[in-house]
Amino acid sequence: MDLIDIGCNLTHDSFDSDRDDVIERAHEAGVSRMIVTGASKEGSRQALNLAQKHPEVLYATAGVHPHHAADYDEETDRLLRELAADVRVVAAGETGLDYFRDFSPRDAQRRAFEAQLQVGIDSGKPLFLHLRDAHADFYAILKAVRDQLADAVVHCFTGNREELHAYLDLDCYIGITGWICDERRGVHMQDYLADVPIDRLMIETDAPYLKPRNLRPRVKAHRNEPQWLPWILGTLAACRGEHPEALGEATTRNAERFFRLPTA
Repeated sequence: MDLIDIGCNLTHDSFDSDRDDVIERAHEAGVSRMIVTGASKEGSRQALNLAQKHPEVLYATAGVHPHHAADYDEETDRLLRELAADVRVVAAGETGLDYFRDFSPRDAQRRAFEAQLQVGIDSGKPLFLHLRDAHADFYAILKAVRDQLADAVVHCFTGNREELHAYLDLDCYIGITGWICDERRGVHMQDYLADVPIDRLMIETDAPYLKPRNLRPRVKAHRNEPQWLPWILGTLAACRGEHPEALGEATTRNAERFFRLPTA
């Protein structure tokens, strides 16, 4: 298969000792391209630098995760706009709201989210969005500018069916991770995954986080890797009653369209 991991944090220090091997293992598993998530000022720079070293294999996003929203200032905004002008930066974000941990005050999260939506509007780049336990505010802020944005994906979606349909009604894409492979907290999603139109689905690992818990044979290492994207695809296909190969092809075409990537 020719799969695209739309969200992996390959700049994370857990990959410092074997990053090239991680990329090679992904290729061997059928993951031909990966979008490296930028989630802070420095992380966004690093994501672009990594994409520059692996042309046509890695691409980058540029944004500030809500955990770091308190650090968002005019200098940050200028940097994100500068990075967004690079063709290897294929989306604005990761940006959004996270009321689960509240590592940044909620008012700072909302301001940073609104500012990065404006970066998306001005640059014409699609939006890579983060949402956790903040549906009401997130939905209201996104809806207010949705008609000015290019495409948007709610990445690592974990909400309920009502929330899912709210974002589908806003013409958003939905990013699915190994959360659906977790018998402790992802079971509720399996009931509604078939609701997502096949042309709105994309898949991601969010590596090094969210390693699929149903991997067989079991892998002792805690770190997630892009090489396990096919396992997420297989779980998703089973939940939807579809063939993994056909679903994989669809998610790849969706990612190419969403991020404006060359067609393989």
